[in-house]
Amino acid sequence: MKHVVVTGAAGFLGSHLVKSLIDQGHQVTGIDNLSTGVSKNLQEVANSPLFFFREADVTLPDSLDFLVDQPVDEVYHLASPASPKFYQADSIGTIWVNTRGTYHLLELARTKGAKFLFSSTSEAYGDPEVHPQPESYRGNVNTWGPRACYDEAKRLGEVFCYEYYTKHSVPVKVARIFNTYSSGLRNDDGRVISNFVTQALTGQDITVYGDGSQTRSFCYVDDNIRGLQQLMAVDSANGEIINIGNPTEYSVLEVARLVKELTQSDSNLVFLPLPEDDPKVRRPVIDKAREILNWEPEIGLEEGLKLTIGHYRAMLQETP
Repeated sequence: MKHVVVTGAAGFLGSHLVKSLIDQGHQVTGIDNLSTGVSKNLQEVANSPLFFFREADVTLPDSLDFLVDQPVDEVYHLASPASPKFYQADSIGTIWVNTRGTYHLLELARTKGAKFLFSSTSEAYGDPEVHPQPESYRGNVNTWGPRACYDEAKRLGEVFCYEYYTKHSVPVKVARIFNTYSSGLRNDDGRVISNFVTQALTGQDITVYGDGSQTRSFCYVDDNIRGLQQLMAVDSANGEIINIGNPTEYSVLEVARLVKELTQSDSNLVFLPLPEDDPKVRRPVIDKAREILNWEPEIGLEEGLKLTIGHYRAMLQETP
């Protein structure tokens, strides 16, 4: 049995990862400051003897002191707002958790001799001029705009990982995560899938930004979590940056129409101005994931949307 530390444990990806690790019989310490994470996400495991939760802010120097006498085998650093709605609302906090917080977690991994996984993002590629995006592409990121607090903080987090790998031999792995979805996304999250499904099920207008021609690649959460765990497990991935995402590309308008069809919704499609620096295309090259991790996604968009819609519909029916 391993002792695994997961930051951002009450968030979307973090809570799914925690549940998967506990199902596999591992001891898990979850850390979250609950700024965007939700305690309800951890209800299923709250009473498990394998789970311990600590409400803490990993940007603070003493936030990890409670682990000083405990062995730690693996550290998944997932803490960070990931939706533009939330990271732009707390831009400075987003910078700190991906830089100062990353430093604190890397120090923990170094002192404990633990493996370390940093959840970076496809946003590291910015508004890409290379399509699709391989890990070797260095990106096209605007440092002077509303998305920079997230994009550039993640890129600097990757630099911290590089330094700890090259100077301290910490077994670091970096996952550049592309759009991930399922019912676990907050329905007020503001991202494409959560927006479209919630709007369609509640009869609101389905809001498409721009003309909807911008593209995204959507990975169902179960595939993503399997990819992250495989990345952590494979020693040949040490010191590697690897894309984790689904390489099948859809326009945002295609997704809106598919959600409308699958929900049998009468909602109207309405078009709003495209946000500043919103990427026009987004699609991962996953050759490294296939070769090094023996991983690729298995759940297609329509299947994943049907699962997501079913869960959201049940959740909305339970809401008073």
